[in-house]
Amino acid sequence: MLKQRLQAVRKRIARACEKCGRDPATVRLVAVSKTMPAARVEAAITAGAAILGENYIQEAREKASALSRHAVSWHFIGHLQTNKAKYAVRIFDLIHTVDRLKLARELDKQAARIGKIQPVLVQVNISGEQSKSGIAPQETEKLLRAVSALEHIQVRGLMTMPPFFDQPEKARPFFKSLYRLSRRMAETGIAGVGMDELSMGMSGDFEVAIEEGATLVRVGTAIFGERQ
Repeated sequence: MLKQRLQAVRKRIARACEKCGRDPATVRLVAVSKTMPAARVEAAITAGAAILGENYIQEAREKASALSRHAVSWHFIGHLQTNKAKYAVRIFDLIHTVDRLKLARELDKQAARIGKIQPVLVQVNISGEQSKSGIAPQETEKLLRAVSALEHIQVRGLMTMPPFFDQPEKARPFFKSLYRLSRRMAETGIAGVGMDELSMGMSGDFEVAIEEGATLVRVGTAIFGERQ
């Protein structure tokens, strides 16, 4: 069942890419494995999941350790507390949710301790919802310039979570806004800051996100089913 779900999601990605004239290879699937037991995550890996997305540090530490024999990539997609930075740099290949300079500085410090350059995305609160993490769009360039001075952090792009809608089309303007912001940030030419990645789109709206430029889609329910 899990293998069929994963294949169905990959087909949806391919169709979305075909619709907007993109190469499916330019979109990577992050299988959101938060709250799923290690055995179920391992089943997803066996079925072909290559990137796992986790929201909680302690849970991710346990799973990454239990599944260390598998050559998969771990991405952090939840709100990251500064005091958990030292664990995050040891586990994750990409952190999607850097939204403040204090966190970036701590990640930089902890990455330096283990001799790592930590790839990150800057999370933007594109909708302005108070309940969501992320930096305001108009503050993004300022944060990027500050982070660019950190030697052990490498910004690869932006991430966002639009408001929840039952209709995916309603999320389109938010995805479009993040894409436009990323292009403006790319034009600034800030040294050491890349804008190759756009993390946006989840189970209910990832096709629309792909049409608007997503390179990473974070899909959990469509792969693992409803969470308990």
